[in-house]
Amino acid sequence: MAEAKRRLAAILAADVAGYSRLMGDDERATMDMLGVCREVFRKRIAEHHGHVVDTAGDSVLATFASVVEAVECAVAVQGDLAGHNADLREDRRMLFRIGVNLGDVFEQGDGSIYGDGVNVAARLESLAEPGGICLSGSAHEQVDGKTDLAFEDLGEHEVKNIARPVRAWRVGAGEQKAPADLLALPDKPSIAVLPFDNLSHDPEQDCFADGIAEDLITALSRIRWLFVIARNSTFAYKGTSPDIRQVGRELGVRYVLEGSVRKGGNRIRVSAQLIEAASGAHVWAQRYDRELADLFDLQDDITETIAAAIEPEIGEVERDRARRKPPESLDAWEYYQRGMWNFYQNTKETNVQARNLFERAVECDRGFGPAHCGLAFTHLADVSFGFGEQRDRSLDEALRAAETAVAIDDKDGHAHAVRGRVYGWIGKDSAAIEELRTAIRIQPSLVLAHYSMCFPLLSTGRPREAFDCLDTAARLSPHDPNGWLFDTIRAFACNLSGDHEAAVDWAERASRRPGAVSFWPLAHKASSLGHLGKRDEALRAIDQARESEPRFSYAFLKHVMPFAQFDHLASYFDGLRKAGLDIPDADS
Repeated sequence: MAEAKRRLAAILAADVAGYSRLMGDDERATMDMLGVCREVFRKRIAEHHGHVVDTAGDSVLATFASVVEAVECAVAVQGDLAGHNADLREDRRMLFRIGVNLGDVFEQGDGSIYGDGVNVAARLESLAEPGGICLSGSAHEQVDGKTDLAFEDLGEHEVKNIARPVRAWRVGAGEQKAPADLLALPDKPSIAVLPFDNLSHDPEQDCFADGIAEDLITALSRIRWLFVIARNSTFAYKGTSPDIRQVGRELGVRYVLEGSVRKGGNRIRVSAQLIEAASGAHVWAQRYDRELADLFDLQDDITETIAAAIEPEIGEVERDRARRKPPESLDAWEYYQRGMWNFYQNTKETNVQARNLFERAVECDRGFGPAHCGLAFTHLADVSFGFGEQRDRSLDEALRAAETAVAIDDKDGHAHAVRGRVYGWIGKDSAAIEELRTAIRIQPSLVLAHYSMCFPLLSTGRPREAFDCLDTAARLSPHDPNGWLFDTIRAFACNLSGDHEAAVDWAERASRRPGAVSFWPLAHKASSLGHLGKRDEALRAIDQARESEPRFSYAFLKHVMPFAQFDHLASYFDGLRKAGLDIPDADS
């Protein structure tokens, strides 16, 4: 057996995120897609003068003589794979994590390699996001300044079987290092909407494709925390196939939205992709198939749907970006995004952390409206999740923060939606509905306003109208971080309208959703089961609610209910009484 040779190499390690789930769902389709992805890796590795060492299971291991070639190969691979994934359902997309390291390896006569250099690359791959790339400190030193890529320092990480911490760098997440003649990034998320391509043979569809892009620019401009490039600048790229990274540098944006329109018979297909400009990595991609009817109505429908989908997707990326930055380098926007990440964890501790971060954002910039909206949310959470003991004081603080947000920017739909939400809690149902209508008029795709409208509608005995608001919210944001709340409200509305079988079903769906505060859906389930005469199941639901929230009782529910009056909830509480919850006779 030939003696292993030690040499310095750039090592690329990759594997599939969620591979076991993909195989469990559809083994044949997963293997077919894996074959496509491996071919992409082989092609790009060869183009960048690398050598494939191993492709065992769902992994890829390769070596390069140059770190720059290894990193550029990784970026090219992720761009190609994003294109292949664009037409797949989200749950069937095959996303690779890639790690790149520069280190010593031992090479056997058969070409296999091992050693710490390989182990570090593998650990970096596990630190990368699905669809992302992570570099070691040694690799970053070699590549920084030699490409147009941006990098974000993720700090040091303790990794398995490596004695010393490994410094990790994320590709494509930091501020773009642009030459002086190119534009710097604004201090808030920025986006350019490129002209949509007309892939039909019908030249008349050019107007429709242009209309989609133009309306998206208008719709996204209504999102006050987004910096949106004007039409005249983006339409200069019409008829070209620009490099998205170059577009990002030339227009000074972090995100680029591109898409296409294809007509076939009586149907039209619109595809859209949101891309992180620095790396070329796809953040989001979706396809919309519609029947051709009134083109203007169709254009409005697709525009609203895409705009609503983009807002939470950018928010999620921005929250993750803020979490990864060193605390000492955060600005108001990043404090806000880190606060929103904590807020969505729905625990008492993270709600306190979120409030502290929103307060830091206000310290950085007192005129930063979203931070005041965030503060209002945390005070409402103190009530709705039972985190605080003083309901009236929490609602006063929430109202003060919401009023401040509107005073800062009266054209901000989000601020009006938050104020409308607070008005509902304090019993101003008519004012709440008017505020939420104002929010929707300013920003028609604002999901918060649509689902928040349900509370004053339910309070005024209009559950059927609440269903319409929930349908709109779910259509606009099918992957919303508050998805569990949509289902919980629907269960509540079904209960109030007397459809108790449906209420139980929606409550169970809500309980299965990520991030659910479980006592709420369990309360709605117990009430409906009580009405259905299923006392044993109802008692189990109450017991489960008490496991989640030991204070669960009639008094606790009245404390956390998002209403000032409870006359419309007599039937709801009667169901809980039938379920076995102790309720005073005078209140049941």
